[in-house]
Amino acid sequence: MKKPTIGIIPLVDIGRESYWMLPGYMEGIIEAGGLPVMLPLTSDQELLKQLAEEYDAFLFTGGHDLEPVLYGEENGGLCGELCPQRDKMEGILFPLIYELDKPALGICRGLQFFNVALGGTLYQDIPQQFPTTVNHHQDPPYDQPIHEVALTGGTPLQTILGCGSIGVNSCHHQGIKDLAPGLKAMAHAADGLVEAVYAPDKKCIWAVQWHPEFSHQVDQNSRRLFKAFVDVVVDGAAHSPVRNRSLMSG
Repeated sequence: MKKPTIGIIPLVDIGRESYWMLPGYMEGIIEAGGLPVMLPLTSDQELLKQLAEEYDAFLFTGGHDLEPVLYGEENGGLCGELCPQRDKMEGILFPLIYELDKPALGICRGLQFFNVALGGTLYQDIPQQFPTTVNHHQDPPYDQPIHEVALTGGTPLQTILGCGSIGVNSCHHQGIKDLAPGLKAMAHAADGLVEAVYAPDKKCIWAVQWHPEFSHQVDQNSRRLFKAFVDVVVDGAAHSPVRNRSLMSG
């Protein structure tokens, strides 16, 4: 049986004019039974359309802050480094994935992008716009939990993990301000900040604010998240007409 292909949005080093990948994204997908492939950094619409159609699912990685104009605000000088190339690429790719109902998992920036793409807004800087005692930007090591999140009952994440709360790592200074109309929250920090979301009308549009790619080797909840994501892809392939024909012909 072929492993499902998971297209991963590249990380970008603007200063070095290069793009790259953290091994945890790849390892998490491989351990869960998928085949991860880093995508090219491109805004070519035809190329992205082909990628959206041919890959089984997509992982939207962490990384740069989003340009505030994408959610109707001016840059108040609170943002870190921006990456217009990623903003443009994801702005083309995500609607294609959404329309095709392909599974997508967002991590950190990925969660923030899903929210913005579907009409939500962000805090440009949590410390200045959302003062809190919760540590949302921990020091290394990043594989250790720094705060708790409460899981919302009946959501995919709570069903996957089978508990009411978990400890998570945290390394972000932006976060969801207004939740997009097409999303629902799956987890909150103690200060009320949304920490995980899903699109209830889609097969699998999930996102978390924390970093399972850093913690999957030591944290079973991170491994369960990757596994559940890949399993959605496998289950969908198993029930597709093309897949069923191949099973019957074998």
